Amino acid sequence: MIPVAPNPMLGVSFHGVGAALAANCYAPQKYVKHWSWEIYWMTQAAWCWLLWPILGAMATIPCLSQVLSEAPKGRMALCCALGMAYGIGGTAFNLSIRYIGFSLTYAIAVGLSSILGTLIPPLYQGRLGEILVKPGAEWVMGGIAAGALGIGLCGLAGYSKERDLRDRECRAGGASWIIGLGLSLVAAVFSAVYGIAITDAAKPIVDLAEQYGAGYWKGNIAYLFVNPGAFLTALGYSLFLAAKNRSLGQLVRLPDGEVRGRLPFNHLMAFLTGTFWYGQFFFYNLGHVRLGRYEFTSWAIHMIMLVLIGTLTGILFKEWRGCRRHTRDALGAALPRTRGGGCHAHLRQSPGRTGDLARPVGGSHGVRNRRQLV
Repeated sequence: MIPVAPNPMLGVSFHGVGAALAANCYAPQKYVKHWSWEIYWMTQAAWCWLLWPILGAMATIPCLSQVLSEAPKGRMALCCALGMAYGIGGTAFNLSIRYIGFSLTYAIAVGLSSILGTLIPPLYQGRLGEILVKPGAEWVMGGIAAGALGIGLCGLAGYSKERDLRDRECRAGGASWIIGLGLSLVAAVFSAVYGIAITDAAKPIVDLAEQYGAGYWKGNIAYLFVNPGAFLTALGYSLFLAAKNRSLGQLVRLPDGEVRGRLPFNHLMAFLTGTFWYGQFFFYNLGHVRLGRYEFTSWAIHMIMLVLIGTLTGILFKEWRGCRRHTRDALGAALPRTRGGGCHAHLRQSPGRTGDLARPVGGSHGVRNRRQLV
């Protein structure tokens, strides 16, 4: 079995890569033309929630067939069921972007998901109290709180942006705001379910993969059971819309008269979306296994960085153009707090203290005089 040694700084770096991929995974959607939404959605879902999880597990999990034969069947079914629930959240998230944009969707949905997905697993396991009394825990929770504050400020700035643009363009946006907000809240709750699925429900399967030598890659086995559940939900909803709109044929042929070569390009954009989405959790796993005793904070790190980079993506796509200076100043105040929250929680060094966080997971014989890393 390949030992997995904690390395929080490297773990946070991997989370940053994953968050960058996640924040931009739906950017290719802006370049999809002459495709119904449901065709795009089922195509990208096939990559991120079905094909890539299978390929990733085959490439990184040793003795995959033995792992699958020995894995508890009840846990497999539970992971798939939670994945189906997450499919609702993932679909709601993408639809919310259409109503209220990148910045606001990421701030609301991802912000609430970061809190729920971080605290519920240890609370359910009865370990939250034990974790909070460990040396350095105050920095972890303080960082999460700071990040949550930054996320909230991003949300307020996003709301102010929508109001500015509505006034500037003299359009009625109340209904869009309410629909987008509702979709974001649904996405937040069900996205947290995904975090619980891969870190808690799939843990016996992940531990089994580690016994067969998966090492740092062990988390990839979880996606093999959770993600296909999300695909089933996305496929069912997409086929329903395709039957209603009679659009299923767009998978292989665009309506007559459309630009030649557009169909392969649309498939490419869907492929990129699915690849970026799967890539975020490929790197999430590499970061998660390196956080040692504080693995439970992985979801918060990932989500805080995701809100930050997602907001920057909104700026890149000029979602904030035409806003008042007051709104832009609010965004400027929110971003450093969001970024600072992640750094504060997980890269804090405390000279002179050598609590549990400075030791390897497997024992207490770490370097006693080194600085404590959260």
